[in-house]
Amino acid sequence: MLHLHARNQADTQQIAAVIAGLVRQRDLIVLVGEMGSGKTFFTQAFGRALNITEPITSPTFNLLHSYTSGRLHLHHADLYRLDRTGELADLGLHELLDIGGVVIVEWGDVVGDALGDALVVRLRNSDDLSKIDERLIDVGDRGGQWDTRWIVLRDSLDAWGK
Repeated sequence: MLHLHARNQADTQQIAAVIAGLVRQRDLIVLVGEMGSGKTFFTQAFGRALNITEPITSPTFNLLHSYTSGRLHLHHADLYRLDRTGELADLGLHELLDIGGVVIVEWGDVVGDALGDALVVRLRNSDDLSKIDERLIDVGDRGGQWDTRWIVLRDSLDAWGK
């Protein structure tokens, strides 16, 4: 597990860009955090780093948005409003992974480990309420998806290590 400290939004954007620079086809990124912790902001920075040109918006009410203009297709899901685990299968996230691109899921923790192997990014607001743009970010690998890239990821994110 990597424990990172983003002092401002620029740091968060750079962390997202580092991860985006290392993603591959069929990678799954699960974002975890309370409301307002920066999950959509992180996704927007991640998408920009993939050269996505479309505006990336929260799919809270649609559950899924897909963006195809970047170096990889980005499928952005939000499970906040998921009523039952069966709806997860209806979204077809694993089918999207099979056809290519990257899937990034906000509120992925609501379905536990049902999503399978993933890079899990947990965002937390600073305990210091005066630092509204500061984030504590934990990055972990669930399963073996990132095994061959873990050392490069760790070294690339070292500047933000706590």
